Amino acid sequence: MKNIHPLQSKEWGKFREKTGVKVVRINDLQLTIHPIPHTKYTIGYLPRGPLPTKEIIHELIQIGKSENCILIQLEPNVIDTEDSKAEIKNLGLISAAHPLLTKYTFILDLTKSEEELLKNMHPKTRYNIRVAEKKGVKITEDNSSKSFEAYLKLTKETTTRQKFYAHSENYHRLMWETLKTENDNGLTAHLFTAIYNNEILVAWIVFVLGDTLYYPYGASSSNYREVMASNLMMWEVIKFGKKLGLKQFDMWGAMGPNPDTKDPWYGFHRFKEGYGGKLTEFIGSFDLVINRKMYIAYQILDKLRWTILKSK
Repeated sequence: MKNIHPLQSKEWGKFREKTGVKVVRINDLQLTIHPIPHTKYTIGYLPRGPLPTKEIIHELIQIGKSENCILIQLEPNVIDTEDSKAEIKNLGLISAAHPLLTKYTFILDLTKSEEELLKNMHPKTRYNIRVAEKKGVKITEDNSSKSFEAYLKLTKETTTRQKFYAHSENYHRLMWETLKTENDNGLTAHLFTAIYNNEILVAWIVFVLGDTLYYPYGASSSNYREVMASNLMMWEVIKFGKKLGLKQFDMWGAMGPNPDTKDPWYGFHRFKEGYGGKLTEFIGSFDLVINRKMYIAYQILDKLRWTILKSK
């Protein structure tokens, strides 16, 4: 994957700085530094960068030491192949216990015709799109403040209903304020809404960068679920990407090839799968240990923290 990922774009770096996170840039890479509460230590994070080299690892170690990092977590924007596995094997990295990004995603080829795309969908997905169209669901790109407030409201509703953690309202506001403006050849965010019976049922924020469309944020109402607004939303977003001349659509996360149907995320996976994208596996998430003694202590405490969070 040669394209720069949104999380490595300068626009994303500016946004993260607005949230109070320190951003460190080396060459064409940027990583964020996150303080560990009530300690003098930090954790570095380098999401969706290139496959690291020994030279990059050396530079990261120097940065890690200067920033008092216990570790730097790397999640390369690299497809899992025998070659990539061999290249990363001898870099002294440890598989991360808790990846922040999913190891899989669905990638849809936007160079195919609309007819081909529809043909490659699951029959139930095509049917749901037609249901939404017949019911009169309207999908529009609406970057207004009113629609963004609806997006925030639906995000809160969705996270409560699905029982998962999400970023704060301030995080979403700063992200939107930073990325909604036109950036020359840079990362831009676009807000889409699905309206039925004068009510916004679904709101998505999608990213455009290079030749790729991304779907990082979405929220929906529990009202009128029978009109299948989300299915039409995905189809209209796909056509939006085609209209821009983009080549691919990264759906920003999926489960593995044999997903557990009882997993809370299975519904999201199945929904995306219906559009016929290719299930793509990244190489994974790795820890570059900077302070080995503190890393062992951190692992123990982090395991305890996740046990408590899951129990809640």
